[in-house]
Amino acid sequence: MAIKGGLTRKNKASSDVPDSSMADIAFLLLIFFMVTTVFQRDRDRPIVWPVAEATEKIDEKLKNILNIWVERDGSLFINDRPYEMGDIAGTIGPLYAASDRALVISIRGDREVTYNTIDQLQKQLVAAGVVRVVFATALEQRMTRERR
Repeated sequence: MAIKGGLTRKNKASSDVPDSSMADIAFLLLIFFMVTTVFQRDRDRPIVWPVAEATEKIDEKLKNILNIWVERDGSLFINDRPYEMGDIAGTIGPLYAASDRALVISIRGDREVTYNTIDQLQKQLVAAGVVRVVFATALEQRMTRERR
């Protein structure tokens, strides 16, 4: 027996996406990615900086600078990994080409590194096709005092 004027059922599903908790989900995802991301930093090498009478700070983004550390004994490090002198051109050449020639090579050598080592390094960089090279130095103390 059917009831007249009885209740009818709605079969239509809601077409709205519930967005009341979207901000909570986005916030939780943001926290998750911030906590799980690891940023690698270059370790400082134990070097004594060469002194220069005048220095200039380069205005490049950190991602466009590749540091080559040259220690007193002539050992070379790129991104905290040791390299042999003969491997420099083969390692840096593809990186420089992939950066569309925007990569700046920063040579960070100890004051006591021999000229022969720096000359060999420059020859390797020329063989790799690198044209943007800078030498990291410390500003000479007497010049700092005069400028104040």
